[in-house]
Amino acid sequence: MLAQARETLPPLTGRMAVQPKFDGFRALLYTPLHTGDPVLVQTRRGSLVQDRFPDLTAAACSLPNGLVLDGELAVLDHHNQLSFTALQRRATAGRNARALAAEMPAHFIAFDVLQNDGQELLDEPFARRRQVLEALFADHRIGPPWTLCPSTTDPATAGEWLYEWTDVPGLEGVVVKSLTGRYRPGVRGWTKVRRRNTTEALIGAVTGSLHRPQVLLLGRYDTTGRLRLVGKTVPLKPAQARDLAEHLTAAGPEHPWTGVRFTASWTSRTPLEPVLVAPVLVAEISADVSQDHGVWRHPLRYERLRLDATDAHVPLLEN
Repeated sequence: MLAQARETLPPLTGRMAVQPKFDGFRALLYTPLHTGDPVLVQTRRGSLVQDRFPDLTAAACSLPNGLVLDGELAVLDHHNQLSFTALQRRATAGRNARALAAEMPAHFIAFDVLQNDGQELLDEPFARRRQVLEALFADHRIGPPWTLCPSTTDPATAGEWLYEWTDVPGLEGVVVKSLTGRYRPGVRGWTKVRRRNTTEALIGAVTGSLHRPQVLLLGRYDTTGRLRLVGKTVPLKPAQARDLAEHLTAAGPEHPWTGVRFTASWTSRTPLEPVLVAPVLVAEISADVSQDHGVWRHPLRYERLRLDATDAHVPLLEN
């Protein structure tokens, strides 16, 4: 089951539950129904990746048979913080999967149960599925690497999770679910709300042309004075593109991104051929909190041009 994005928390009634949205890989975990059956870990796109998470498959012996859990795969880094970069390394591991498992243990944050003791629960309301999930963790004394995702019906607590918990790396917002709702695979029946902040970055390049910019490639200087790419915007609105075009200047050969290869997105290999511009314009942007070492993974929103600001007003990218 999927979630529809929303800008703000909807009015919460007694028929809704809210859960933190962790920044990991969505996955289903299947424990054996019959002796000899394997433990399976399936991604949202249907790929089976249990061979890349041998620590989880080994720890599944603490779980009852005939179980299907829906949740988030997460990995802690050396600072004991959730790290998407570390998770990516685990998810693409080959022969070194066991070595990486020892170095960067995986965790599974369960927020729903779809089958218990071989009995399908898709048609049960979420409130009932949540009761079953909580009972599983309590009755079997399930602990790490398995984590029960918190859940609340209290609006004040939900607001705290959205605006305060998201200061912690690895938490990006909340998901709102109907307590009476069935589990409908592939349907966007839940609501996700990501926390967004307003900040600044330098415009280093654009797609399209100087006269009709489409997407902005944004940068920040790191502590060594190097301009680093930190994110790309969603496509500009026509009025934004017209206003911005008046101020863009083509870059000279000394641009720090000369010869740099860009791709269309975080996980894409599709090349981009942007037009480099003089990195002197400061853009005010709206961004969520999903970052890795200061680089945003999700597209940013261009809000306005800060003609009153210089690169000195743009936060540094910490190395």
